Amino acid sequence: MTKFLSAAFLLLFASVSAQVQTEIQAPYNIRTIMFNQSSGQNTIPIFLLNDSFTLQFDDLYGNEANYYYQIVHCDYDWQPSNLVKSEYLSGFDDLRIQTYTNSFNTLQIYSHYMVSFPNRQTQLRLSGNYMLKILNEDRDVVFSRKFILYEDLVSVPLQVKRARTIDMMPHMHNMDFSIKSQAIVFQNPLKNVKVMLMQNGRFDNAIINVKPQYTIGNDLIYKYDKETQFYGGNEFLYFENKDVRAAAYNVAKIDSNGSLYNAYLFPSEARTDKAYTYYPDQNGNFIPMVVNRDNPAVEADYVWVYFSLSAPSYFGKNDIYVNGMFNNFQHTPEFKLEYDEASKLYKKAILIKQGFTNFQYEIADKNGKIDSANAIDGNFWQTESNYFVMVYYRENNSRYDRVIGKGAASSTDITN
Repeated sequence: MTKFLSAAFLLLFASVSAQVQTEIQAPYNIRTIMFNQSSGQNTIPIFLLNDSFTLQFDDLYGNEANYYYQIVHCDYDWQPSNLVKSEYLSGFDDLRIQTYTNSFNTLQIYSHYMVSFPNRQTQLRLSGNYMLKILNEDRDVVFSRKFILYEDLVSVPLQVKRARTIDMMPHMHNMDFSIKSQAIVFQNPLKNVKVMLMQNGRFDNAIINVKPQYTIGNDLIYKYDKETQFYGGNEFLYFENKDVRAAAYNVAKIDSNGSLYNAYLFPSEARTDKAYTYYPDQNGNFIPMVVNRDNPAVEADYVWVYFSLSAPSYFGKNDIYVNGMFNNFQHTPEFKLEYDEASKLYKKAILIKQGFTNFQYEIADKNGKIDSANAIDGNFWQTESNYFVMVYYRENNSRYDRVIGKGAASSTDITN
């Protein structure tokens, strides 16, 4: 009987753990996945409940394939919530994306898809974590992306400070924040209130499961020494290739050998042992652009971008990847640098849409775990980054985790 119960428990645990929603990275033909709002530029997928937003992407096959979308409401830990779909969604999902346009006057053909929320068929009713899945005609998931809808029910004063420990003070940022509300009287806040801390809107290195350190009346205070720290990193590198007729902004040369244009970037050097140098960046973002055209969504071309990195001291250690928002910070073979023995450089060619692109070189092991402590470009407290605090709350006897507020701050205002 004991063995039977143990086996049943393990089976149950496996089935529950398998439900955790993780982002499925896009295949080779799906490019330039971006959320945006009124500006038309890529944005971090954190939206106020009932605000409108759009998902866009390109399909390099350019054959006007049919794609469908599904939406899953998730709890704080990204497991599907206990809600039935009609509770968090008015209307329907699993519908075909009807807005798409073929590229115009480009060497690389592609179909550009766009779906907006809310729309006539789909309206989201509740705040929380969501997973948006894009499926093909066979109802196989092609890729998926996380996004968050929040309510403005609490204020979250947030201050970015240097690390509190002497050894980490030059390298890390610490989040000091509190949660205040006149709209909600928190029930059992040590258990019912949860937070997620994000650096530049990344989900993959978010800090979770941090409880309030103090409670003063209805105010929750977080003033930890280590639990709320991020490595500062360095400013993102960038290039701009909105004009393929001339090399500019970190592009060494452009040629047209082959069917598409090729842009060769100037070689980068590992910056971990160099002094910090400030220059403005977009904190990993990208902006599709093309000169003398009206609509970069369908008129910007795709270009082979050749990256090269001089980092001889890292040879033979963990893998090095090129990433940024343009590829959702993913660590897949397509974006892994390869060491060229002849030039003593790490190199990679990646197909990227024309425009302005922030990128970084990042170390990760075979399981995708990021080695931030030994970052190729170092960790500096002066680095400018944007930080977010998402506040989750589940009342007693409630069946889902609401997102009741957001705090935001920049390390440009860092204090000791």
